[in-house]
Amino acid sequence: MSEKRCVACEGGVPPMAHEEALKIMPELHSDWELKESKIEREFKFKDFREAMAFVNKVAEIAEGEGHHPDMEIKYNKVEIELSTHAIKGLSENDFIVAAKIDKISA
Repeated sequence: MSEKRCVACEGGVPPMAHEEALKIMPELHSDWELKESKIEREFKFKDFREAMAFVNKVAEIAEGEGHHPDMEIKYNKVEIELSTHAIKGLSENDFIVAAKIDKISA
């Protein structure tokens, strides 16, 4: 999944079915959680500086893919949510970005 590239999504297509998302989840790190219309994961770091360095790496991935997660920083924790806002649900793009984030967090 991490070798794929995101495809622009302007809406007009249905979100991924829950069953399809369940099939893709094993390709991601086991800490990712599948919620109704998103996937999310929390990352923990030694301190704020490490957390911010990670956020900056995620930002580079997001810009490169044109697909941006929602991120929340709480000192040494970073919570990431992925969902395709244009379709109000999940798309393959969310899983591609999640897999790329898994690569940099390993």
